[in-house]
Amino acid sequence: MGCFAKIAAQAGILAFLQFGRTITESKKEPIKLLKLLDIFSSLNKLRLDFNRLFGGAACVEIQNLTRDLIKRVIDGAAEIFWEIFVQVELQRQSPPPQDGSIPRLVSSITDYCNELLGDNYRPILSQVLVIHQSWKQKKFQEMILVNEVLKIIKAVDLNLETWVKAYGDATLSCVFAMNCHWHLYKHLKGTKLGELMGDSWLKEHEQYKEYYSAIFLRESWGKLPGHLSREGLILFSGGRATARDLVKKRLKTFNEAFDEMFKKQSVWVIPERDLREKTCQLIVQTVLPVYRSYMQTYGPLVEKDASSSKYAKYTVQGLEQMLLSLFLPRRERYGSFKGRPTGSKIDNGVDLRRTASAVA
Repeated sequence: MGCFAKIAAQAGILAFLQFGRTITESKKEPIKLLKLLDIFSSLNKLRLDFNRLFGGAACVEIQNLTRDLIKRVIDGAAEIFWEIFVQVELQRQSPPPQDGSIPRLVSSITDYCNELLGDNYRPILSQVLVIHQSWKQKKFQEMILVNEVLKIIKAVDLNLETWVKAYGDATLSCVFAMNCHWHLYKHLKGTKLGELMGDSWLKEHEQYKEYYSAIFLRESWGKLPGHLSREGLILFSGGRATARDLVKKRLKTFNEAFDEMFKKQSVWVIPERDLREKTCQLIVQTVLPVYRSYMQTYGPLVEKDASSSKYAKYTVQGLEQMLLSLFLPRRERYGSFKGRPTGSKIDNGVDLRRTASAVA
């Protein structure tokens, strides 16, 4: 056995165990928990062989290093796991994304918890926590892993509530809330974490998404059609010139409100494609029918005017294209509209102005 111990040491078993120890001493980050669980699983599978091969007195150094490594792995994994909840709470003090997109914490923590609850890691982590609890003379709790994950996700929910209130712009806070609630519903439905949280929790996030979507639409784009009032525009009631002046005034007000809103919201982001497309379609359905009808009826009053482009500024097609380009992640945008001169063209060559001859 003495010869065997020397051969094993020279073959690299000591260096192998030392390598494992070095990993346990590195920075304790959440992603490292999965690596530690992998190490524990491997050591656990090798346990019987280790005991059989290195059980003698001659292999005491290998035994000590192995025990030390197992202890460090279990302590390190447990420490990281219990720290997750604390880290989520600490993030609550951070400001939410300026563009209303999904905070990295929300997506990373939910994906992470899903992995921990998966068939690969859940039994290993449960075993690690049981051993760690026994070392501390604490009573084993059957639902220890599940309860901690529930705490973590509830902390994420509380973070979202806090961040929604942190925005100075109410409509941007609605976009942020839509993004986060839809992400949680869409990406957790049918997963281990989704099953743990329950259908009512998932449904609640879906309903919150609908709620904030309705508020966003009402408080932003829903106000635009009001600028295109038909009051006092019964043609010839006060003379054609009077009607033309009213149409000009209302189109100018509409254009200014549209430009301001578009400029502000063109830097906001809705990462989920289905939510982005649905939101843009709702905006189009809110603004375009009223604009189209208004221009068909009153557009001819100003189109022949020398300054027609100042008032009949957008074609219906151009307006629709602009609205459908909103909320794109930066990598998907055609190019920023910010600072674009009035009447310029977007990259595909479609003129966004309403020309004198274009009546939709």
